Amino acid sequence: MGMEKTRTIFKKTKILATIGPSVFSEEAIEKLIVAGVNGCRLNCSHGTNEEREEHIGWIRAVSKRTGKPVAIVQDLQGPKIRLGLIKDNYMDVKAGDELILDFACEEHDGGNVLPVQYNLAEKVKVGEALYIFDGKIRAKITEVVSGTAIKVVAENDGYVMNRKGLNLPDTDFGGDILTPKDLADIEWGAGQDIDYVAASFIQTAQDIENLRQVLLGHGSDAQIIAKIETKHAIKDDETMEEIVLATDGIMVARGDMAVEAGLEVVPVAQRKLVALCRKHGKLVIVATQVMMNMVENPEPTRAEVNDVATAVVQGADVVMLSDETANGKYPIETVKAVKKVILYTQDNTEVVPLVREMRREQMIMDRMAQAAVNLASDMGVDAIVCETATGATAWSIAANRPEVRIISVTDSPRVAQQLALSYANKSYVRTHGPTYGLDLVRELKDGGEFFSDKDEVKVVIVSGLRKEAGGTDTIQCRIVK
Repeated sequence: MGMEKTRTIFKKTKILATIGPSVFSEEAIEKLIVAGVNGCRLNCSHGTNEEREEHIGWIRAVSKRTGKPVAIVQDLQGPKIRLGLIKDNYMDVKAGDELILDFACEEHDGGNVLPVQYNLAEKVKVGEALYIFDGKIRAKITEVVSGTAIKVVAENDGYVMNRKGLNLPDTDFGGDILTPKDLADIEWGAGQDIDYVAASFIQTAQDIENLRQVLLGHGSDAQIIAKIETKHAIKDDETMEEIVLATDGIMVARGDMAVEAGLEVVPVAQRKLVALCRKHGKLVIVATQVMMNMVENPEPTRAEVNDVATAVVQGADVVMLSDETANGKYPIETVKAVKKVILYTQDNTEVVPLVREMRREQMIMDRMAQAAVNLASDMGVDAIVCETATGATAWSIAANRPEVRIISVTDSPRVAQQLALSYANKSYVRTHGPTYGLDLVRELKDGGEFFSDKDEVKVVIVSGLRKEAGGTDTIQCRIVK
């Protein structure tokens, strides 16, 4: 006697994989995509734009060859504050030691004045916390020494090394989150085939609006993913909801969030952010240490399996792999392991419903989407087919977390690629026409990709005459024999 119910062959929660040295070839990227990857993350903190251009070429070539739309996410480095070079790449620090962090310091001489790659003196206040090397050293700011230097006192024993990161959970960076490097990367990305731009260290909705203006200024049609990793971004429910409303998607960046806000805060923040994104029909990605054990080992831990399953039950659109695919020894095995957990979990338990207070005043499009999902459930259809110009209706249908597959058809490759990360969505690019949704169902049935074992296929088709966001005005139930 097993727990298993009817098995599905498609996964509703998607997989985003980071490209890095472990998968630096078109062949490796093809293996990732065939194994179950729906999106590729290009991390601007590492590598060069020339390498990233090569990756984009490989991803699009594989996508075309496999007939599978793949989302490309450009992840900006953001104001990643780091130490400079430390003499001999190592320095012991004892509790009570005073350290000077000086933006003007060019070379460390072994003393207590350390070079830092950001002028903290312009931002910090006395009494604020400062963590070095992922919190291995915790310190308090005791003095702003000059226009470029601050003094901190270490609260524990530890050590520092070259270019280790700093976290300042109490410091307000005042909207100054797009660095010169980020702006250069955005300009480069606007000329590339990029579907999403992920912004690091978002603190407020205004940060997103600032980025949106920069993207528009470069003519970019990429959507924005706000990485939620600061104490400020999750300080209260109102701030979180404002950020969700302003952005196109959220990444729950659990690594820096754990250092900045505390480990115990992360699970609750994740649950709230997933629910808010579902409420407002926005993309939500659960990221960081999803299957970290598989960087070195061929199997995940039980805790990691539970972590992926939890994201699925919460209704996340995407789980993201970082070092596991970028630098790990078992990138393909990791993707297969995540897919296995997603499929088993979705087949054997339901997504948690949104509590009453998470439901919102619905626009006409949202009501149409909900009606389509309810109709699909009542009639036991094989799929919901969404004709979509901008992707907005498809996101709205996905926000209801339907039991059946969503098949989206659009004449925009960009929209199809963006929807590759949307919950339960399989997207297709076809020439727009009055019956292109129904035509696609017939094509998929005759071609044997889906429904080949069925004498007749029952679908709900959601469509509209106007080619614009919110133009959805028609729901049909059709049977294809």
